[in-house]
Amino acid sequence: MAEPSGVLRAGPGRYFCYCRPAPGPGSAATVYVTDALEVWAGRLGGDAPENGVAELRTALGRGTVSLELRDGAATLQLREGRDALLLSRLPAAEARPQLQALLFAMAARVRDLEERLEALGSSYSPEKNSTQNQQPLLPDPSPRKNRAAGSILPAKRKIPGESLINPGFKSKSVPSGVDFEDS
Repeated sequence: MAEPSGVLRAGPGRYFCYCRPAPGPGSAATVYVTDALEVWAGRLGGDAPENGVAELRTALGRGTVSLELRDGAATLQLREGRDALLLSRLPAAEARPQLQALLFAMAARVRDLEERLEALGSSYSPEKNSTQNQQPLLPDPSPRKNRAAGSILPAKRKIPGESLINPGFKSKSVPSGVDFEDS
C-alpha cells in the first residue's frame, strides 16, 4: 500500500483513501477511496504528479479532505472550493483485486511494524499484552487501590496517644494501662 492514506467520513459511512503510484516514472498516481464494498478511483493530474500526492498527504494529515458521493461517482475535495478530484466507481471485476491488494498490503505493513518493534527491543508482544495485564486508561477511584499504588496524597502518620477509632482526637491524659491487682 502506498502513501498517503487516511479515513474519511461521508454521511453515515467511513471510507479509506489511499494512493498508488503509476508504474512509470513521472506518471500520474491513482487515488482510491473504498468503503470495503465498493471502490472509486481517479488519477492525479497536473504537470508534477508528485506534487498532487504531497498535497493529498498534507490534506489527509490535516483532515481537510472531504468526500462527496453522488450517482456512482465520488468527489474528493482537498481544500474548500478548490482542487476537486472526480473519482469513478470501479466495476466489481476491477474492485475485487484492488480490495485484495489493499488487504494484503495492510497485513504486510502490520507484520513489518511488529518486526520493527521487536527489533527495537520493545516489550510489545500480543501474548504479554493481554487484556488482563493492561493498565486501565483512567485511574481507579477505589481508595484502597490508590493507597496501595502510592497515591499522591501523603500517608498520615500515627501520633502517640491518638485514638484509632476517632483519628484526630488526642487523649488529654497519658495512658496508664489496666491495673488487675486492685480488683
